[in-house]
Amino acid sequence: MIAQVSGEGRPLVAIHGFGVDHRIMLPLEEIIDGAGWQRIYVDLPWAEGNAEDQASSADHVAQGALDDIQEYLGDQPFAVIGNSYGGMIARHIAHELRDQVLGLATLAGVFEPVHRARTLPLRQVVRNDPSVLARAGQVRDDYEEMTVVQSEATLNAFIRYALPGLRGANQTVLERVAADYALSVEPEVAHPAPFEAPSLHLFGRQDHVTGYEDGWKLRDHYVRGTFAVLDAAGHNAHLERPDLTAALLMDWLLRSSASAR
Repeated sequence: MIAQVSGEGRPLVAIHGFGVDHRIMLPLEEIIDGAGWQRIYVDLPWAEGNAEDQASSADHVAQGALDDIQEYLGDQPFAVIGNSYGGMIARHIAHELRDQVLGLATLAGVFEPVHRARTLPLRQVVRNDPSVLARAGQVRDDYEEMTVVQSEATLNAFIRYALPGLRGANQTVLERVAADYALSVEPEVAHPAPFEAPSLHLFGRQDHVTGYEDGWKLRDHYVRGTFAVLDAAGHNAHLERPDLTAALLMDWLLRSSASAR
């Protein structure tokens, strides 16, 4: 469902990852506000309060998001950005609506849905800070599991943007979708012609959840793609490296705007 709409301009659809909700994407507000893009945040079926809670597979999730976007935007051109699992859904939407899509971005996106088949770096914490872990209190386990840069800033960002979705997620829906986690056909297989709209694929060098090697394998498909692997960044790369993420996103949006003209 459409969870939040902000600003005015060309539509930018934002899709969150597995087990969280649209709030993980809200750091985009500080980056994009005033840049001429309207932000349209989608909540996937497990998000708290989502009435569309019957999804039982990745295909259902992807089709539901596609239907919501088409209902809201009609035939308007738009760009789409997805984080983690939302990156896989965003790729599906971008290929299904290729003639309508101005650009595609993925943040720590899922490119290999089968976890055991992923090429992953070893778990590594770049910056340890015991005082931050102590301050995390009851959320320490969730924070520590994903974070590779332990700091006041990343803890505050995790509590503000990630934790609400984690706490409110519908576990029954998550379990159903987790059992059928992969799309039946990968977008680049279903639509093998090179993807010619501007794209950005941003990865964390220390992302032990989705990694970066599997996305890099598709570099020839995304012929106008920027591929960036950020050091000192894990699966929540956009929370750990906000300034560099902002620069790359603004570059992608400028390229997408130029392609629209």
